[in-house]
Amino acid sequence: MAGLANKLRLMISRAVINLVKDSAKLQEVQISLLEGESRSTAERFQQYGFTSVPLPGAEALAIAVGGSRSHLVVIAADDRRHRLGGLQGGEVAIYTDQGDRIHIKRGGTIEIHASSQVLIDCPRVEMTGDLVVAGDVSDHNGSMQEMRDTYNGHDHPGVTAGSASTQAPTQEMA
Repeated sequence: MAGLANKLRLMISRAVINLVKDSAKLQEVQISLLEGESRSTAERFQQYGFTSVPLPGAEALAIAVGGSRSHLVVIAADDRRHRLGGLQGGEVAIYTDQGDRIHIKRGGTIEIHASSQVLIDCPRVEMTGDLVVAGDVSDHNGSMQEMRDTYNGHDHPGVTAGSASTQAPTQEMA
């Protein structure tokens, strides 16, 4: 019975991730477990549709499949050094160790923080509400501010006071 109890006790272990190989069909990790115990390769299962590459030092839960320590799989990984904290009940966040995040908050707000850029690669973007931009808006022809400057400073040749019609402006809007 002592052997069976020992096997049961060793079926689930805490682990520390040392290295990640993300090129395989199923991610592989090198992990350290109990004092002096390590595995050079353990498969890491992730939730469908979500993937990540944990940093060395991240913590994990390893399961011994069939009770065999020679067949370990990692079913969860977390990194307390970088975890985004302070969320309210029901909130969800995706985050990186560099502070970039998507935070789905209570009350219907989604907060996106990116340190350099958010790239949306699609043929069309639609919104049902207002768009408020604190900075400038640009396209391949220039910025909205450049268009405003052109419009505000444009003139029409041959304009006479009281005339109902004018010629085309001398400056073109891009």
